[in-house]
Amino acid sequence: MAPQTQREWHPAFEEYCEAIFELREDDVAVIQARIAERLDVSRPAVSEMIKRMEKSGIVTIDAGSIRLTEDGLTLAETVVRRHRLAERFLTDMLGLSWADAHVEAGRWEHVISPTVEAAMTRALGDPTTCPHGNPIPGTDYNAPDTVSLDQLLIGAEFVVSRIPEELEFTPGLLEFLERSSLLPGHKGTVIATSGPAGADGTTVEIDGQLVEIDEFASTRILVSAL
Repeated sequence: MAPQTQREWHPAFEEYCEAIFELREDDVAVIQARIAERLDVSRPAVSEMIKRMEKSGIVTIDAGSIRLTEDGLTLAETVVRRHRLAERFLTDMLGLSWADAHVEAGRWEHVISPTVEAAMTRALGDPTTCPHGNPIPGTDYNAPDTVSLDQLLIGAEFVVSRIPEELEFTPGLLEFLERSSLLPGHKGTVIATSGPAGADGTTVEIDGQLVEIDEFASTRILVSAL
């Protein structure tokens, strides 16, 4: 994606557009309550900000559901692209952990210029996903056929495809997934679909270790069956 002049928005607008984009990407209802949870702010604060965004023409509201306008989508894709490029740069080039890269990228996404964005893209070899497998907007990403991990039967082999953004915001989960080798491209086998992980959890063998995954994560981690 070549550098181009873009309108500058307040960082708060960028944060909200990013949250709305990612909630919809994860098939989570885009309502004020979910935005408040994602951004860890109060419902009144979200209500006030959404009113400002609606007035600025970057969101619309229909029966309580919040949608990005064309301008809002453009802004969201720009911020998400820079966040995911930053995560890739911080992990691939600087060796940061998933969790640290996620936090740092949240800062970088607001200050990366189009020129730096283009340079990072060249340095990284034009990646199509972030380290967690989520697509980088503006690339030629082709989504593989995936199912959630909990849908596989015992004995099924799989390759991890994607860790949705919803899991990135769960405290401690990124550290657990990275430590457990539940990384995009890694292959595993389903060992059990119940047990210590929880009544509806999943146990897998991956990279020579047994990993117990609770229901919340196993219903969201996306894998490709082998």
